[in-house]
Amino acid sequence: MKFVRSAAIAAMGLSAGLFASAQKPHATADKVDFTAVGTPLAKAPADPEIRAALKQVSVERIKANISHLVDFNNRTTISSTDTDLKPGTGVLAAAEWIKSQFEAYSKECGGCLQVQYDEFVEQPQAGFNNSKPRIIKPTPLRNVYAILKGTDPVASKRIYLVTGHYDTRETDVMNTHDPAPGANDDSSGTAVSMEAARILSKYKFPATIIFVTVAGEEQGLNGSGHLAKLAKEKGWQLEGVLNNDIVGGDTTPGDTLQSKTRIRVFSQGLLPSAPIEQIRAALNIGAENETPSRQLAREVMDVDRTYLATAAPQPLRTTMELRLDRFLRGGDHRSFSEQGFPSIRFTEWRENFDHQHQHVRTENGKEYGDLLKFDDFNYIGQVARLNMAVLGTLAKTPGVPQNVHVVTSNLDNDTILNWEPPVSPVGTPTYQIVWRETSATDWQYSVDASKFPGTTPNSVRLPVSKDNVFFGVRACAGTYCSQAVAPVPAR
Repeated sequence: MKFVRSAAIAAMGLSAGLFASAQKPHATADKVDFTAVGTPLAKAPADPEIRAALKQVSVERIKANISHLVDFNNRTTISSTDTDLKPGTGVLAAAEWIKSQFEAYSKECGGCLQVQYDEFVEQPQAGFNNSKPRIIKPTPLRNVYAILKGTDPVASKRIYLVTGHYDTRETDVMNTHDPAPGANDDSSGTAVSMEAARILSKYKFPATIIFVTVAGEEQGLNGSGHLAKLAKEKGWQLEGVLNNDIVGGDTTPGDTLQSKTRIRVFSQGLLPSAPIEQIRAALNIGAENETPSRQLAREVMDVDRTYLATAAPQPLRTTMELRLDRFLRGGDHRSFSEQGFPSIRFTEWRENFDHQHQHVRTENGKEYGDLLKFDDFNYIGQVARLNMAVLGTLAKTPGVPQNVHVVTSNLDNDTILNWEPPVSPVGTPTYQIVWRETSATDWQYSVDASKFPGTTPNSVRLPVSKDNVFFGVRACAGTYCSQAVAPVPAR
């Protein structure tokens, strides 16, 4: 069954907003007090099973995996057509090794992972933005992925996916022989996906989790583009994609502006290619930041508060960036957003561009190149824990409510919300209403929908003006709540 969403909110793409940090309740002195209706949004209680899983993250194993990936010398995607590479080097050798690691994890859990390639041939392509083509002849590509099938026959139709790209590049994107270690971009994200697979495969979840490493990112998001289209064609009920790209926590001597306690989360706003009537409908109600991808980013912030924001000795706090991506750059989450799937990108706080896409060298005492020595493996371990906590939480939720509406037939200061159950829930969900002031980025208040019943079991009437806040509806199974869904006006 395909994932259904309201048309006005499904329009996703690049927003013009600036980045904003997670906002806490009562962050400003003039904040409106809504406590007569709801309660300030507090962090959810930690799940003992998820917390136990996070403790198993091995920084040593992450380092070993990244080191092994670096040893493939140059993982440029187009090296798959080369016949003169040294044995054990190149992108295809890397894919075979990643697959063998997924298969080893599966063996440890009694065959719980379905490990396979998404293998295809990318045809020659034209250049973009006046650049030269990056694929000039038919080129084999391999995405490698492992499926942890959900245990519930209904909820297992829901899918959550984590990915990183294992291909690398040199300064010359067509150079397939000189070293292109890619220790940060993106061995770090690949290692996150692998470590999440190793640990979460030991547990059982109602919904399905897929652990992915893709190729072709540096050539033009080719691998993720193919996989996202495949997911669309097969009708995957893909409710969340977590892309990890450049999460190595670059450590450069003398850089005092890097933060090892922050991670950026980029997500899609309104999609420029969406039908103009959808864009107009979303802009008319100020919903440019209420897209499914932005709601997924808020769910990441919610999970982060529970597990990592105050963790000792090294906390990790998410910063919600109201942009699709960084200037002049792009990532694999875009491929999934363009197919209508909620997706976000994790990226370290401050990148060093001397350590990305560079020919390995030293000039005037400065080192260039994406080298292993610049990775912070403790930081990568924290990013892995955040991904695992988000995946584990979402896989235990009932999924997102459907067809969420706000009634706009009357001029009044109340708000009537109604919705339909998730497509593939776990049991019978309960529902939580969240809201925030229009100037805020993150949810500030919440209330159990049953405390303000409406005209049907799936509706609520709140004494809060819809003109003053943004609302969201979450489906919950116990303490596990889905990402929110923003309401669309209905008369």
